[in-house]
Amino acid sequence: MTETGIRVELRAAIEPWHVLGEEVTAQGTARYVDSSVERMQVKADGLAGDRYVLACNQRRVPLRPTGRKGESVAGVRFKAWQPPSGLHPTIPAHSPLVFEIVDTWNRHSLGGCTYYVAHPGGRSYDSFPVNAYEAESRRIARFRAMGHTPGTIDPPPEEPAGDHPYTLDLRYRRGC
Repeated sequence: MTETGIRVELRAAIEPWHVLGEEVTAQGTARYVDSSVERMQVKADGLAGDRYVLACNQRRVPLRPTGRKGESVAGVRFKAWQPPSGLHPTIPAHSPLVFEIVDTWNRHSLGGCTYYVAHPGGRSYDSFPVNAYEAESRRIARFRAMGHTPGTIDPPPEEPAGDHPYTLDLRYRRGC
């Protein structure tokens, strides 16, 4: 996503899966793995000081400067889907993720994009992609260069840093 000289790059990041306790099933005992939590890596170029903030689902992403002028990075942890057995059964899925660049001086969104965990139309693929081009087209289909908030908005407030100060964890709302 590129808006007014600001470039935001989103990538999938590694998120460990937690092994849950043993549960009894019809076939015997099973030890489920909670694969519902995912993480995105965010890199922003061209953000001028404290004028612009990056928001995800109307929450401020805690960007960290990398040492290069105008470049910052952060992580976004979110619940991608609702499994029948999971670590956080009462937290709903956060999909889709709406990223937007907010101008704090003029109080409006400059632009943004929407990321879907799966195909936005609900399409399910029956086979693996036949080549890299098909795999890339499947990934691209999960992004939309729209969905940001139109008009005047208030910038999301800063949240107190927790154990991971440069990761926005959408599963928890700090400071409430």
